[in-house]
Amino acid sequence: MRIMLAASLLACAASIAGTAEGQPRERTSSTRATPSIEGNWRVNFILPMEATPTTPQLVVSESDAKAVAAVAGAALADEFAKTLDPELPMLVAHSDGLAIVRGQRRTRAVVQPADGKLPYTAAARKEAAGPPPDGSSDNPEQRPNAERCLVGQGQAPLSSFALDSHIQIVRTRDHVVIHSEYGDDVRIVPLNNAHAPKVLWSRLGDSIGHWEGRTLVIETFGLPDADRVRLAPTLLVPGEATVIERLTPISDRELLYQFTVVDSKTYAAPWLGEFSWFRTDKPMYESACHEGNYSLPNVLAGARHEEAVAKSAAAVAAR
Repeated sequence: MRIMLAASLLACAASIAGTAEGQPRERTSSTRATPSIEGNWRVNFILPMEATPTTPQLVVSESDAKAVAAVAGAALADEFAKTLDPELPMLVAHSDGLAIVRGQRRTRAVVQPADGKLPYTAAARKEAAGPPPDGSSDNPEQRPNAERCLVGQGQAPLSSFALDSHIQIVRTRDHVVIHSEYGDDVRIVPLNNAHAPKVLWSRLGDSIGHWEGRTLVIETFGLPDADRVRLAPTLLVPGEATVIERLTPISDRELLYQFTVVDSKTYAAPWLGEFSWFRTDKPMYESACHEGNYSLPNVLAGARHEEAVAKSAAAVAAR
């Protein structure tokens, strides 16, 4: 039932996507050779998830893009500094500006609904607008997977940290492998229509894929609910959700990436986000998340310090 619902909503989103820029969707024969999407791809854009009051339009001119990118980049840098890592804002200064799709500068990822807003339910919108969940600080196992460096950018959808992100795609006859540089995540996608048993699901969920003409379609579910809140930009991906991704080569250099999260408790209607990855000849590098992971010991040490202070204050009050 979940797969049938996801397929139905995906068909709606795909139809919408074909007219998002006023262009007809290309139809391809099922016998046409599948294009190669293999290789290294990079995206280095400032990419808000939703429309803002100052940028309700999806596309802006090249002359306006720099000013819009400056405002959006400042907001992103502030979010980085407050919620993630004070060293991350420096990436904003080295971005390539607003995202580019088919030569157009985009102000956001969401293209449907037309207003550029995620169709959150009231409860989900409140959760997305609030601070990230703090969680327990008693043991390292209770902290978020990303904070523990157990996942990076490889969880579907690939919408976080558009700044200087790299993926490597490798294709075999029966599988497609998506290797994300940050976090060194490797998602192995079998080209079939049967998900693996739950005991084999990973922190990257369970993915299956198939070709629709020139487009690789990937369906993923079983993602950890502990990672339901994605940051930079904020997106809710609950553990019960199904994620649909579509990878379509626009040219030998450009790969259009489209994504939808299907979860009726979180989203009141189908929606579609998209941006493009661009081919690069730069190599992938080893992720150093563990080597630079000061947050995990600091969070636990800070919690122990707060406990000691509270215990000392209680002892003084009891005298």
